[in-house]
Amino acid sequence: MTGASRGIGKVVALRLAEAGCNVCCASRSEESTELLPGSIHETKVAIEKMGRRGLAVPTNVRNEDEIRSMVAITVKELGGVDIVIHNAGALFWKPVHETPVKRFDLIMDVNVRASFILCHETIPVMKERGGGSILLFSPPIEPEVMPGKTPYFLSKFGMTLLAMGLAEEVREDGIGVAALWPATLIESLATINHQLGTPAHWRKPSIVADAVLALLGRDDKDWSGHSWIDEDVLRESGITDFDRYNVVEGGTPIPIVGKDGARAWRQVSHKFRDK
Repeated sequence: MTGASRGIGKVVALRLAEAGCNVCCASRSEESTELLPGSIHETKVAIEKMGRRGLAVPTNVRNEDEIRSMVAITVKELGGVDIVIHNAGALFWKPVHETPVKRFDLIMDVNVRASFILCHETIPVMKERGGGSILLFSPPIEPEVMPGKTPYFLSKFGMTLLAMGLAEEVREDGIGVAALWPATLIESLATINHQLGTPAHWRKPSIVADAVLALLGRDDKDWSGHSWIDEDVLRESGITDFDRYNVVEGGTPIPIVGKDGARAWRQVSHKFRDK
């Protein structure tokens, strides 16, 4: 689990542990700070309190060798890899002409390149074990959301295309691959620090965690090769009341997919600040 120090990544990691998984927490954050609260070591401790094994492996996902080492450590310590989730992500919401090359390299490295390397390194392990599951946290391909944020969505759509193409390459190996994305803004450091609405406009990260467990809990791999939205996954599992996930009771979460999502992206993009 990349990006397991805080936010969605931490909540998903703990949800997996609760479901009986041993979890390798991969992230750069080894110490909690005021600006970046949470660390992989804190997540590891929380996992172990649930009676599962946790690993805290410092990993810069821009570094191929560090990803390869993290996978090797996981295999050695936990006996293999059954599930890979790439949650770590980089944001930069500016038009092409306002995006420095170094920022473009950052979002491409952390988003799509790291996804590729993770898949490249873990697929052989999964094949040896007779199967596995890979989830990339990336959005459905909706070109209408791109204007003003083209470089960012180029990297995120690249992840989705990777998931869809790879799914067919490894289907006969019993490996499922899919993209998953929230229907609305989720409470996280990104929404907080970049002032993307207020708590009344956010859902809790637990909705994403529940969607992950719902997908991975299916008996077959019919979910593979698709770009999923958390709401759709949960509806198929019989959940239709999403108010339980609102950060603020009675709130109105901002949509980030579909036509309403495209409008919302235009409204919140001007709040982005390069920190």
